[in-house]
Amino acid sequence: MPDHHTKVLEDVLAHIRSEHPTVARRWFDHLEPLGFNAGAFGVRAQSELHRDYLRRNGLDAFNDAIRSVTGQLVAVRMLGPDDQWDSASKNERSTKKQAKRTQGNESNQSPTKPASEANAKPSANQTMVRSERAWLDRDESLPINPEFGFDQFVVGPNNQMAHAAAVAVAENPGHAYNPLFIHGGVGLGKTHLLQAICLKIKQHQPDITMHYVSCDGFMTQFMNAVQSGRMAEFRHTFRDIDLLVIDDIHFLAKRDRTQEEFFHTFNALYQGNKQIVLSSDAPPEEIPDLEERLISRFLWGLVVKVEKPGFESRVEILKRKADERGLELPDSVATEIAHHIDSNIRELEGAITKLQIFSNIKKCDIDLNLTRDALGEEFASSVASAGVGISIDQIISEVSGFYHIKRTDLLGKRRHKSIAHPRQIGMYLSRQQTKHSLEEVGAHFGGRDHTTVMHAVRTISRKCKEDQELLGQIRAIEARLRAR
Repeated sequence: MPDHHTKVLEDVLAHIRSEHPTVARRWFDHLEPLGFNAGAFGVRAQSELHRDYLRRNGLDAFNDAIRSVTGQLVAVRMLGPDDQWDSASKNERSTKKQAKRTQGNESNQSPTKPASEANAKPSANQTMVRSERAWLDRDESLPINPEFGFDQFVVGPNNQMAHAAAVAVAENPGHAYNPLFIHGGVGLGKTHLLQAICLKIKQHQPDITMHYVSCDGFMTQFMNAVQSGRMAEFRHTFRDIDLLVIDDIHFLAKRDRTQEEFFHTFNALYQGNKQIVLSSDAPPEEIPDLEERLISRFLWGLVVKVEKPGFESRVEILKRKADERGLELPDSVATEIAHHIDSNIRELEGAITKLQIFSNIKKCDIDLNLTRDALGEEFASSVASAGVGISIDQIISEVSGFYHIKRTDLLGKRRHKSIAHPRQIGMYLSRQQTKHSLEEVGAHFGGRDHTTVMHAVRTISRKCKEDQELLGQIRAIEARLRAR
């Protein structure tokens, strides 16, 4: 029979699975109860990463659960393997008392200030300096999700090379492929691979110093450093490390000063045999307004692409995502969803979330009837875009034929006007004639990012108002599509 504290944690987890199902994970069963202490209930996670994940994503749910289970105003305190619990509150009180004594000694040793000076508000300059310091000291690094390891990554023909390269980098950073540049559409697993690299290195080479940040985070820290005159600290943060991982590096475009700084950061790391890993929506040569010298350096290492998962991979992804949440997903349901949702992994995970919520609300197991109720809109839109209506694949074929260019050229990297212009028309028609998002259209056109598609749509829309010949060509292509 479980002891009292174990029973409390079991009841807390049951409450979370019932009232906060999207938060629940199967690995919660490995959490260890530590008991009550100073108005808190201690819970120990199996690693610091799991602890940090719970503090970011689960604390509200755990606090709600512990208060419902105990009927008292109690909070849950998440701890890692090496965090102290029993003496934590004593140490905190001791530290506070020591701080008070130190402050008292300092006040006795220093001359007494006039009351007017002691009560004076900080000047505008002091406030500005404190603000700048606070902005620079903000941690812009991205959290690492313990669920994003290599073991949880579903490998298929769409991502096999990217996965192999990521594993090689994690096992031999700075020497395998440097830089490693992973590109592909939204929600296809780029971030998962980046975090898997960080996780594996943390677990097997804990002495390696790393910085995992979004491109936006890099730019924010750079601007704060410039404004506060603390560039030396900024450069130490990004150059005196063993591994730099930056997500969504394509946002670096159109930022001249930031590109200049990153160019020198890249050189410093590369020359020191330090590993660089980057992700982007597009390959280096297709990122708009990216300096040629950066494009050249990104191509020094290995550039790999992740594409949309095939049917079998989608089925496996659905099963993995369901298992992580402790859900029983019948094969028939996984197959049904995989047939209807073929865009990206995020939408597959969103489908699992909806099923989990519907199953919890209706208090019934997941089956085909529940699935069709929960995902009715997704199924309807996928049938409309993939079956009855015009598809992007049909548009690509008609545009290629109309302008007498190869399909591979239309979807490829060449930027010559004779190819780039029809490519923009294809993207424009894909947005006009289908329900696909910007990201999905970009994925069909060689893995281009949503900003490229948006630019194409705006350009063709503007030209159609001025160029009757172009408008006639588009009408002719639309007529061919309707006649298919």
